[in-house]
Amino acid sequence: MSTPSLSAPPIRRLTPRDLQACADLSEDRGWPREEHKWGLLLSAGTGYGIDAPDGNGLMGAYVVTQYGPHERPALAAIGMVLVAERYARQGIGRRLMQYAIEESGTTPLTLHATPNGRPLYEQLGFEVIGRAEMVKGHFAPVGALPDVATRPATAEDLTAILRLDTEVFGQDRMHVITRLPAFTDQLRVAETNGKIVGYAGAWPNMETHVVGPLVAPDTETAKALIASLGAGTDRPLRTDIDVRHEELLAWVKESGLQSVAFNAVMAYGTPELPGDWSRRFAPLTVAAG
Repeated sequence: MSTPSLSAPPIRRLTPRDLQACADLSEDRGWPREEHKWGLLLSAGTGYGIDAPDGNGLMGAYVVTQYGPHERPALAAIGMVLVAERYARQGIGRRLMQYAIEESGTTPLTLHATPNGRPLYEQLGFEVIGRAEMVKGHFAPVGALPDVATRPATAEDLTAILRLDTEVFGQDRMHVITRLPAFTDQLRVAETNGKIVGYAGAWPNMETHVVGPLVAPDTETAKALIASLGAGTDRPLRTDIDVRHEELLAWVKESGLQSVAFNAVMAYGTPELPGDWSRRFAPLTVAAG
């Protein structure tokens, strides 16, 4: 592991007590504060940061969320890579990412990169393996809704949701999925012949409700889940959809959501992500993969 110079503040682990400083860092870079999301990431994942030498908050930070066996994670997602504006263009982001790579050892890494961040990640050895499109707007479904049964999830559904998520994601995410009932404002499941075949959540993020995760066996079921979540809120919806799901993207745009941005899905140490992408329509959050 690289050793920082004596003048360089050390990289340390963040704790839930750093939530305010993380939200301040987001705001400093023109991002939403997103305290609710930071709270999840700092509890389900591990945050790392550098304290600002002037004593004013954090110089930079990132969060890593690991999946698979606790003793030997099979995949780790990196997110919320941020550097305070007054310390930008001084190599802080590169130092944080190099540290993340070193700390991961042989564990493959994934992240969603903005166009601004992508060049740095490519220089460090990450490769583009996919794209996601962020869409946002007031949802008003067009045409007849799919004839797919959905309902609110109950505590008794959690075992089936965990089993389905592991199958679709390709790795155990129990420490994240078990937090969904408390994290989301809505958590719904889709059923076929009494079996849970899909699920989706909607969680509060500033003025919007973010739809994610979104797991479904097909596009019609994904539509039904989004429609059921949209019916339960007056807020605009926002979600990040894998661009390979062209039919779903076309439908949500016809239903009032507009394209906001594209992110590159990148990986380090693996040519592709595990699991079944065809049933994985949107992540819980791009920061957690």
